Amino acid sequence: MDIIPSLNTLRSIRTTKNEKTFKCFRKGEDHDQPLSPMARLFHEPGSNVYIIGIMGVKTKIRPDVFKENLVHTFLKNRRFSSLQVMDKENGSMKWIPTHVNIDDHVIIPELNPKIESPDKFVEDYISNLSRSHIENTKPLWDLHILNIKTSEAEGMCVFRFHHSLGDGMSLMNLLLACTRKVSDPEALPTLPGNNNKSGVAKVASIWSRLGVLWNSFVALLMFVLTALFLQDTKTPMKGSKGVEHRARRFIVRSVSLDDIKLVKRAMNVTLNDVVLGVTQAGFYRYLRGRYSETDDKRADIPDNMRFRATFFFNLRAATRINDYTDTDAFGTWGNKIGYSLLPFDIRFKKDPLDYVRDANSIVKQKKASLEPLFTYFFTKLFIMLFGIKAAGKLNHKVFYNTTLWFSNVPGPQEKITFFGHEVAYIAPSCYGQPNALMIHVVSYTDKVIFVISADEETIPDPHKLCDDLEESLRDIKASAHLQMVK
Repeated sequence: MDIIPSLNTLRSIRTTKNEKTFKCFRKGEDHDQPLSPMARLFHEPGSNVYIIGIMGVKTKIRPDVFKENLVHTFLKNRRFSSLQVMDKENGSMKWIPTHVNIDDHVIIPELNPKIESPDKFVEDYISNLSRSHIENTKPLWDLHILNIKTSEAEGMCVFRFHHSLGDGMSLMNLLLACTRKVSDPEALPTLPGNNNKSGVAKVASIWSRLGVLWNSFVALLMFVLTALFLQDTKTPMKGSKGVEHRARRFIVRSVSLDDIKLVKRAMNVTLNDVVLGVTQAGFYRYLRGRYSETDDKRADIPDNMRFRATFFFNLRAATRINDYTDTDAFGTWGNKIGYSLLPFDIRFKKDPLDYVRDANSIVKQKKASLEPLFTYFFTKLFIMLFGIKAAGKLNHKVFYNTTLWFSNVPGPQEKITFFGHEVAYIAPSCYGQPNALMIHVVSYTDKVIFVISADEETIPDPHKLCDDLEESLRDIKASAHLQMVK
């Protein structure tokens, strides 16, 4: 059985399903560790969020290799080998170490090799996962192995993690710590911007304190108003009440990183500005199509539409691939994310590059504020003062009053293997959030991957939204190319 290179092996981990063994283990009070307030928050109604990690590989998956390596990687992390147990007396939750049966966490369904539409089958399978939750009688993660050939991969694996285990960067770190470069089987992959300080700190240190304070005050005011009553305009993309409980569909679409870099160079902006500009243009194109389908011929995209994304920021000072454990030596683990309320300007623009210019302007303003830090520390303070229940309701209100979630995580710059299987693509996303739409963007080698998580009741045609994003990138790229040759 193959073990990926450079992994220090552990002594055998005993596995059991015996409830009596668990009860005896639980008596060791010194092993109990409380969940952090932010982890605890993800168990509240409206915030009970799961992270999905879709990975396509270029060879058939060997389940025995996966299982053996998971024992020597994931289970070294105490979060992945502990139960989350509620204290009925005070409502707190604790990590209770337990013995793990790896077969309880690795699901390998029997598949018909003659499935007519493998891509549709995989899409339906992952959508069905969003209808369910992981039982709290075991650590809150699982892995689904689908040995089925699709248009982009020879095999698929779908990781599912409860958000209380960690945020996107924590879990991406865990997955990448299990990978090696194709070109060097002993080396970890490289992430863009390794060891650089976060964008928030860099920009805030350059802007005058007065500018930062003003931007922060405006952001704080909008946050309070949103928590109280300020909702986004009701559009065909705005979810209805209870959207967090409905099944979602996950669509993966890759575009060329070189195309985005071309626009970046032509406009002297960041890659993130280009991605947001493309997203903004794609939303206009999609909404224009949705409004044109209505019976009311006068229906059109509303003027002065309020359309905002909850845009997540990684608050860690550095982005690096750490080991598998949940050590805080580099601040790697936990839910250390803040967010900004990012307004989108959903209007027709004669020059497609104006979508990118608008994105660049608003992101500069958001980075030159303390909004992400404020939302993170305010939430922790609110929990201390008013408790988890009140904080959960506050978070739900803010998230529901916006239109979508938006997040991006840097991916490897070179081709990688995961437990000896070469990776075709990585596609993280979420379900359980009180929005009808989430867009997650991740880079991998020469691709930028858009991952759509959509409530089908609100957005019945997520493939069309992906088409509109691609078409918008083509328009923006063509305009950027003309600007360069002038």
